[in-house]
Amino acid sequence: MKPLWKGAISFGLVNIPVGLYSATQRTRTIDLTLLRDSDHSRIRYKKVAEADGREVPLEHIVKGYEYERNRYVALSREDFARVQIKSNQLVDIQEFVQSSDIDPRLYDTPYFLAPEKGGDKAFVLLRQALEQTGLAGVAKVVIRPPREHLALLKPLDGLLLLQTLHFADELRNSAELRPPQAELANQELDMAVSLINTMTAKWKPGEFHDEYRAALLQLVEEKVRTGGKAVRAPKAAPAAKGQIIDLVDLLQQSLGKTGQAPARKAPRRSPPRRKAA
Repeated sequence: MKPLWKGAISFGLVNIPVGLYSATQRTRTIDLTLLRDSDHSRIRYKKVAEADGREVPLEHIVKGYEYERNRYVALSREDFARVQIKSNQLVDIQEFVQSSDIDPRLYDTPYFLAPEKGGDKAFVLLRQALEQTGLAGVAKVVIRPPREHLALLKPLDGLLLLQTLHFADELRNSAELRPPQAELANQELDMAVSLINTMTAKWKPGEFHDEYRAALLQLVEEKVRTGGKAVRAPKAAPAAKGQIIDLVDLLQQSLGKTGQAPARKAPRRSPPRRKAA
């Protein structure tokens, strides 16, 4: 595995030489090209000016910011260079926090950090200190210039995991949505809990796969073998019709499929409403 860059972790006066490695890999995508249906000629795009419809050469295309409707300020390469944060290959730890205090919506992309030559002892020291305290380091890091990332540093499998984080102002406010309110009978809640318990399993991520990608790839391979002929489509599932849902009946059927006996009927009474969090 090749590092994205080699640099150092910095906390206090301690510098630990490390390499940064991607902790994920993208499944090879199925690239599709836009074609004309009559002769499969590729569709090309041209960059044209809105004012006159004329094609614009690349050297005359600049980026701009719309500060008022249909009014822009153009930014040059020199402008971007003035604000660019240079990558110094430094994971600069700002503070240590409890991982449980981090809103899970903030998590973004994971990377591995592994020690470089001469950094083993200091690396192990930091890793074990984090394991013992249960804390994680909050750091600033530039991975691919010019963007600076906020990141969380915590131990994983003998290494350190660097997880980039969204900044707080990138999160949507849940107050934009209205939490639902409903009165539940004890029987409904008890049966739902029973169903969840029967479906509880140890998390094994390797058992889950991208079924759409696999099906699309199979379809492409079939069409290649048949010379582009149409492939018979599978029967579509009937569309669900609007109806009143009997939750108790659905829960009983679900429990039956999992081999769990239906819960005993309890007196129907409505508990007091809980306040929305």
